[in-house]
Order: sequence, then structure tokens, then C-alpha cells
Amino acid sequence: MEATTSSSDSKPEEQQPTDEGADGDGDGDRSMSRSDSGSGDDSLDGITNRVPRCPLTPSLSPQTRTTSRSKTEPPLLRTNKRTIYTAGRPPWYNVTGTTFKEAFVIGLCGGSASGKTTVANKIIEALDVPWVVLLSMDSFYKVLNKEQQELAAKNEYNFDHPDAFDFELLVTVLRKLKKGKSIKVPVYDFTSHCRRKEWKTVYGANVVIFEGILAFANKELLKLLDMKVFVDTDSDIRLIRRLKRDISQRGRNISGIIKQYNKFVKPAFEQYIEPTVQSADIVVPRGGENFVALDLIVQHVHSQLEKREITVRSALASAHQGQPLPKTLSVMESTPQVRGMHTIIRNKETNRDEFIFYSKRLMRLLIEHALSFLPLKPVSVETPQGGVYDGKRLSGKRITGVSILRAGETMEQALMAVCKDIRLGKILIQTNHDTGEPELHYLRLPKDISEDYVILMDSTVSTGAAALMAVRVLLDHDVAEDKIFLLSLLMAEMGSTRWPTPSLKSASSPPPWTRRSTTSFTSFQE
Repeated sequence: MEATTSSSDSKPEEQQPTDEGADGDGDGDRSMSRSDSGSGDDSLDGITNRVPRCPLTPSLSPQTRTTSRSKTEPPLLRTNKRTIYTAGRPPWYNVTGTTFKEAFVIGLCGGSASGKTTVANKIIEALDVPWVVLLSMDSFYKVLNKEQQELAAKNEYNFDHPDAFDFELLVTVLRKLKKGKSIKVPVYDFTSHCRRKEWKTVYGANVVIFEGILAFANKELLKLLDMKVFVDTDSDIRLIRRLKRDISQRGRNISGIIKQYNKFVKPAFEQYIEPTVQSADIVVPRGGENFVALDLIVQHVHSQLEKREITVRSALASAHQGQPLPKTLSVMESTPQVRGMHTIIRNKETNRDEFIFYSKRLMRLLIEHALSFLPLKPVSVETPQGGVYDGKRLSGKRITGVSILRAGETMEQALMAVCKDIRLGKILIQTNHDTGEPELHYLRLPKDISEDYVILMDSTVSTGAAALMAVRVLLDHDVAEDKIFLLSLLMAEMGSTRWPTPSLKSASSPPPWTRRSTTSFTSFQE
């Protein structure tokens, strides 16, 4: 983690293959997420939209998949022809900050080794839209008890049966992801048949592609799918793929593979998977080679995404026009010191060093003023002289600082000078020059941020579009609204009246209020 926060990212160690029957198409890395963000342990790497394409990295030799893949990935998808950058998420909420559009969820179902992952990757490549998440059903196998583990070691446990999956957790995770919330996905270890301690954090998607052999087997799951695609591949082809995969990647013998296929895989397909084709909106014969079917899917998804478009910045410009400043906007006392510092930083003749020095002083005063709004509880301590002092202490677990890059980063030093050992997070939001809309490109938030009071920093606020997006991100990570505080060194009046919550409170420092800007502190409350 950048600044004072250390990352808890950990990569699962490669382990020897087992002979269990977990489903796998054998045609690609079944990575859980194609674009995701992290809360403490995982994050997007900072790649801005419309970055010139770079050469593809050399393909690596196939590795044995002993876990449901959940390693940290940059926000891009590497294909045979190009690199698709999946950063730059446009607004998914309206001018009130309420989630306006849900993610479009595509369900991919089909037999083992039917080519579901290949179809998913080709859909992602053809869509060419930002923030696509690929969620695999492999992550949601149940934890096996001792008896079941013994059966799995002997190839006697049926991993293709509906009872092998945790549908309750799967429905909960997919429902939250569809609503734009931050979710945690288990990392399943196929060696020990249990979930690893570290879970993969996934956040934000315009499109969610959910694939699995039993993707259509649960009624609650079907309700969450906007498009249902069944990948229909000849059984002989699926068996050949499974043989190649299990021999080359898992070190298994042909007789064991055939035995498991006849005992579990084939009966499960005929009983549980094949009948669900009736629920499909589209059936794709021949899998990833059926380009006509893939084109139809992509066209439909694009048309649905267009219907969900919303222009936030232009709506913000008129939504609160003519409204008075919020009563909860508190202006710092206009002391001679504050006015003197404003005089220096606003003077066009001020040199760079003086501008930086006095800006930092003003930021520190602003942060100290903002801390007075945090809830405190009474506490008594013993002094070195043996007396008792009745004081105050933060009524909460801790404080976390989050800067809106790039301007908000300038306030981090002042925050760290005031709050010892404070954890820091970062959110990069930039304006799309074609649409004029703010877009989320990168975020790294400390682990368990939902339990903290969050000081959100942006040194300048104009329309408030970027700050509103940052607040929405924090809310999606389950940070309570009354625990979010926005600090801004210079805030235009337009930006200060944009907040939807009526009880919002804020503080600012003079010079005297103008129609253009102020130094302010803002708190989001219910």
C-alpha cells in the first residue's frame, strides 16, 4: 500500500495437481476478474484511458490450476491481437448520488470443457467497454468435510453435482456485484478442498460475465442474469479437451479420467446441465468459433448499455442552480493569519516555494479544524504526577485518509503530520475529454475501510463531479455516510451546493465568501 499503508496482497503458492473433478474448460486461465479494484489487498494498477497500446507480453507456459485463480491483475485484457484497457469507469449513479444503473450480467452455461471461458474472453474483447468482470463458479465450491475430502482423494466425490456449490453465497455475491457494490470472492483451493484465508476483492463493473457448468441451475441466480447464453459443444469434443487438459496439466492417467467422466461428469451433464438449455436466450454451437452468435451477443449488450447511459456533469451544472449554500457548510474563522495565507497563495507574484509552503500551512489548519467534527468520547487518564485528567478520545476504531488524485495527494503530508500512523488510500478520477464525464481509473483503499472515519481530500472542487464519484466509491465499499468527510482547500460555490444530503455539514476558511471559491470541509451524513 502506498504511503503509510502496507499492502496485504498475497499470491497463492503453486501446488501439485490433484485428481479431483473440478470443472475447467481447459481453454484459458479461468481468472475471476478482468478489471477489479482492491480494498487493502488488491487494486487496479494505474492505467489511464486511451493509453497507446503496448506490445503483448509473451505467453507463458500453462500452469496447473490448483486454486480458483484470483491473483492481482492490471485493468486490461490481453488478447492475441491487442490490449484492451479496462480503466475509466463512467458514472453509475445520478445527480443525487444514488445508483442509477445496475451492471449488465451475462450468464454463460455449458458442460465441462465446452469452451465457456473462451466465449467469455471473446465477448470481452469484442465489447471493448471499460470495467468488465469475469466471475467463475469455480470460486464457490463448498468446503469439504473430512469424509468428503477422503472421497475426493479417491476421485469418488462428485464436483459436478449442484450440492457441491455454495449457491447461497454465490447469489449474495452476484446480487451485490450487480448493484455496483464492493464484494469479496472466495479463493478455493482444490488441493485442500477449502477456501483460502485471503478472499479476492472485486468492485465495479459495467458488464459482469458469470460462467459455470451450473450457471442456470438455481432460480435465484436466473433472476440476476440479464442475458443467458448456453455454450453447446459436442460431447466427444468436450471429452477430448478434458483428456488433454487433465493429462498435460494435472498429471492424471487416461483410465482415471475416463472413469471419472463416465461416473460423474457425463451423468451430471445429462441430468443437471443439458436441461437448463431451455432457460437460455441464446445457444452458441461450437463455442468460441461461432462468430455470428458472438456478434449478436455483443450487439445486444451494446444496445442495452446505451439505454443506461447518464450524463452526470451536465446534470450537476443545473441540478442545484440558484440554491442557497448548505447550512451545514461551516466557514473557518477569518483570522488575520488565515487571510494572510490566502493573500500569499492567491497573489500571482508569489513564487513557487512560498506558494507550496503557505498552502501546506493552510491545509494543516483545515485538517485540524476538520478533526473537531469527529465524534469524541470522554476518557480519564493518569498523569505522571499521579493525578487524573478528564480528556477526550476518538469514538471509533480509527481514521483513514483517502486522496482524490492528483490534487488531493498534496494534502496527504499535512494529514500525516496531524494524525500519527494514519492509513492512506487513493482514488484516481479523470475527465473523459470526449464525453466530459468523470471516470474512475484507479483506486487503492485500505483493508476494512468500512469500519473507519474517512477523510476524503481534494484540494480543489469545481463542479463536484469527481468528489461525488469518490463518495459513491466509498459508499459502495460500505463506508457509512456519516463517517465520510470531504476536505477541499478551494471549493467553488457550484461544487459546494452539489451534495444531495440535506444534513451535510462543512467548514471553510476565508477570505470573504465569493461566488467563485472557498476553502471548505464537508461531511456526508444520512
